[in-house]
Amino acid sequence: MNFPKTPSFSLENKRALVTGAGRGIGLGASIALASAGADVMMVSRTAKELEEIYNHLKQLGHKSSYKSLDVTNQNDVYKLIDDEDCFDILVNNAGTNIPSSLVDTNINDFDYVMSLNVKSVISLTQTVVKKMISNNIKGSIINVSSQMGHVGGPIRSVYNMNKWGLEGLTKGMSIDLAKYNIRVNSVCPNLVLTPRTKKYFADKKYNKYV
Repeated sequence: MNFPKTPSFSLENKRALVTGAGRGIGLGASIALASAGADVMMVSRTAKELEEIYNHLKQLGHKSSYKSLDVTNQNDVYKLIDDEDCFDILVNNAGTNIPSSLVDTNINDFDYVMSLNVKSVISLTQTVVKKMISNNIKGSIINVSSQMGHVGGPIRSVYNMNKWGLEGLTKGMSIDLAKYNIRVNSVCPNLVLTPRTKKYFADKKYNKYV
């Protein structure tokens, strides 16, 4: 009898960078990558959360490091990538939403959400990819998008636009970078229970809607 051989997901000798790694999806991605053997660098604005994850991974015998970083600060982003060895994997997970109906949307909130959800992805990815190309790394870029990048939803017009934009960016980048053997994919989850969304799930009406 011929038994199928499952694909290997070993990431030994690979380096991964995860943004928004301090909680939620970023935390999960960091642990998954480290468990598969990758050396994971975790970044977010809150060093205390990163330290807790780092200690957890260290106890499990996994390789990781962390750095407090605001991904919207381009100078800090450039410095981080310049100082670090090349990454094989980038998970663009940092993002936010400020729920608001269209007529109530504050333009400053719009600027902030755009800066974090879209502009920082372009800036960081461009910087990481340039180093991948110069080191002939066949890398992988994973953009954490949303189902709202394919549909629409109430009180989130700006967020919808961000995630539709991220989907378009992913498709465009995947074509641009294919010749360098760098893959670009997006992941589009629905609502995920995280510390940030916990208060919404506590609302029975909202929970039923989700």
